[in-house]
Amino acid sequence: MDAKLLERYSRQILFAPIGEEGQERLRHSSGTVVGCGALGTALAGLLVRAGVGRLRIIDRDFVEPSNLQRQTLFEEADAQDLLPKAVAAERRLRRTNSDVEVQGIVADLTPANAEELLGGSAVLLDGTDNFETRFLINDYAVKKGVPWVYAAVVSSHGLTMPIHPGKSACLACLVEDSGPAENGPVTRANEPTCDTVGVLGTAAGVIASLEATSGIKILLGNCEARDARLVAFDVWACRFQSLQIQRREDCRACGQHRFSYLEGEAQPRLTMCGRDSVQIHERGRHLNLAALGRNLAATGRQVRQNDFLLRLEVPPYELTVFADGRAIIKGTRDPSVARSIYARYVGA
Repeated sequence: MDAKLLERYSRQILFAPIGEEGQERLRHSSGTVVGCGALGTALAGLLVRAGVGRLRIIDRDFVEPSNLQRQTLFEEADAQDLLPKAVAAERRLRRTNSDVEVQGIVADLTPANAEELLGGSAVLLDGTDNFETRFLINDYAVKKGVPWVYAAVVSSHGLTMPIHPGKSACLACLVEDSGPAENGPVTRANEPTCDTVGVLGTAAGVIASLEATSGIKILLGNCEARDARLVAFDVWACRFQSLQIQRREDCRACGQHRFSYLEGEAQPRLTMCGRDSVQIHERGRHLNLAALGRNLAATGRQVRQNDFLLRLEVPPYELTVFADGRAIIKGTRDPSVARSIYARYVGA
């Protein structure tokens, strides 16, 4: 490091467990944040400021006004311009620390692209909002032997746990019920979400700080599997818990090596977004958004678009289409209605 970088990271270098050697190691390390919402934005900001050399950010969504209360990398202009979160995050973080290589990827993590999007990183970090994606990350991490950090936040509370594949409990050990080997992937429903019970930005900040610390310790080689614990914190009640989770020998993922999510057995074509919306996952379909926008505008519909997505007002619904064929239909929770709108305006 030159004098400028030594000055930049001086207070972190003074922290004995890191020092100059650790800082140099961080600068040559890499990580991937999956999801760029309340957790992901705070997490990415902390890692970039800490000097993690290469950071990939994967997110499928775009910035909305309701995000601004807690998603710290975004500004009002990002919502007005309908910027994808990964694009807005990359722009902001590049201005924050030019010493870090930041790559924002607008994509929906799936079994088909998991190797491409998650490969090459020394640690994977959870900024997602659903268990299907978390189980996919867990399957990939366990199969490839890549450490990752699980985290979640809702309302005033959240939790996080570092996972060392083959050495500590994995997410399936923690969440999935044990049962016969022929049982399929776990399904989860009626869980509280940020869109049903709200979320405090302060809760996301606390959990993101704990998660970022775990990620940094992993990159420095200072996070031992035997020390991995599930940590939960409620900022409103000021309540903290820390639990040792035991690895299960009968675990579907790390015990039996059945990677149901990575093999595509549990990836739905339609999912609920939790905000009166349905997301349609089209695989292997690439759209010409410019041409689609011209065709739709010619019908007199109100269309807004940029290089990354197209939004069409179809009162009482709102259709947002991405270049990879995905779409979010807002204003309904009925999959049949969502499919009908997608087929009508995008094509079957």
